Amino acid sequence: MELLVATNNPGKMREFRQLLAPLAGPVHFPPHLGLVVEVAEVGATYAVNARLKATAYAQAARERDGMPPLLVLADDSGLEVDALGGAPGLRSARYSPGSDTDRVTYLLQQLAGVPPAQRGARFRCVIVVAQPDGEIHHAEGVCEGVIAAAPAGSGGFGYDPVFYLPDFGCTMAELPARTKNQVSHRARAVQAALPLLQRLLE
Repeated sequence: MELLVATNNPGKMREFRQLLAPLAGPVHFPPHLGLVVEVAEVGATYAVNARLKATAYAQAARERDGMPPLLVLADDSGLEVDALGGAPGLRSARYSPGSDTDRVTYLLQQLAGVPPAQRGARFRCVIVVAQPDGEIHHAEGVCEGVIAAAPAGSGGFGYDPVFYLPDFGCTMAELPARTKNQVSHRARAVQAALPLLQRLLE
């Protein structure tokens, strides 16, 4: 059995490729297999959205002639800001129209005048692993931080430039990739899922 990671996001693909390096065997992404699947993320939780993606891609793979048995991993993640009642949360990728930079700008506008002590936030990631027989598994990772007053750093993607990590004295976008892949929400979710993935793939 081989692993398919159900994302077309270039930033996520780059991170998952590094995070899943300990696994034996190939890690596939939809563009590499020619899989085009539209999934409406209409769930009320990260877990439901991740499950929708995992099961949709698992079904598409089963229906493709000549496709090997695939274990499918999907994630849903978001930024939860305390001063905004947990927003943008599930709507993180759709918080405002435009690019990642536009969404970061909009977020900072919503937090204008909010003092540093009240700008607590967290990144949350939920991973769902779907087996070919339909069995489903979950893993979760959380990374706590603070929303900075202004963007800093050129690494990462999404809200990384304004997600400040007090323990490191910098934003997520300023962390070396090796460090981010140890402490990020996605890294922690993958770390929790790795024993299961290794068992199922081997």
